[in-house]
Amino acid sequence: MVEDERGGAPAAPEHEPADAPRKAMTIGAVCKALEPEFADISISKIRYLEDQKLLTPRRTPGGYRLYSAGDVQRLRTILRLQRDEFLPLRVIRQELASGRAGENEVAAPSAPEHGPRRTTRRYSVAEPSGGALYSLEDVIEETRADSRLIAELEDYGVIKGEPRAGTKYFDETEREIVRAVTELARYGVAGRNLRVFKTSAERESALLQQILAPSLRSRNPERRKEAIETLENLAAVASHLKHLLLVRDLRRIAK
Repeated sequence: MVEDERGGAPAAPEHEPADAPRKAMTIGAVCKALEPEFADISISKIRYLEDQKLLTPRRTPGGYRLYSAGDVQRLRTILRLQRDEFLPLRVIRQELASGRAGENEVAAPSAPEHGPRRTTRRYSVAEPSGGALYSLEDVIEETRADSRLIAELEDYGVIKGEPRAGTKYFDETEREIVRAVTELARYGVAGRNLRVFKTSAERESALLQQILAPSLRSRNPERRKEAIETLENLAAVASHLKHLLLVRDLRRIAK
C-alpha cells in the first residue's frame, strides 16, 4: 500500500485515475518502477523534488499527478546525479537547464599512451559499505598499479586493506583511489606526496562531522536520513569550492 498522493488515506499504486492517458504513470507507479535502481526512492522524495521545481508533472482535475515518459527519465537523471555525481540540487538544476545532464558518468583523464579515456563514477557517502571486495592481485590487474606503490599507500594510510582468512582485500572506493594515484604516479607524484590530499580530506570530513554530528547520531531514522542527504550536499559544495580554489591558484602558476 502506498500513501495517497493527495495526502489522505492509503491507496493501491496500481489504481490510476480514469482520465489517465495510457502512457502516463501515477506517482506511486513511478516510485515502484524506479525502486529497483534507487532503493531509497519514496513518494515524499519525489514530492520534494517537485517542490524544488525540478519536476513538473501534469495534474488531473482530481488532483492526481501524472508522469510522462519524459518526466520519469528526468527524475531518473536527477536521482543518478544525486547518487553518482554527488551534486546538490542547485547544481542539478543548472545541469538540467544547460542540457548537460544526460551524462551520468564522469570521464577520468589518462595519458594517451595508456589507452583510451575511461569513465568512472563518483561515490556517495550513503552507499552501503558491504559491497564487492578485491584482492591485491585483483587491484593490480584492474588498475595496472605497481605493488610497491600500493604498499606505500598503505604505509601512509591512504588506503587500508581488510585482512580476511590470510588475504588482504580492498573495497571499490580504495581500488579507485589506487587507480587515481596510478595516474598521478605517471607524472612523478609519489605516495608520500599524497599525504596532503589525505590531510585535506580528513580536515574537511571533521568539519562536516562537527556541523552535523547531532543529527547523524540521532536514533530517528528520518532525521538521520535527512542528515546524510545534507552531508552529501555539503560535501559536493565543499568539493566544488576546493576545485575553484585549485583552478584559481593553477591559473596564477600558468601565467
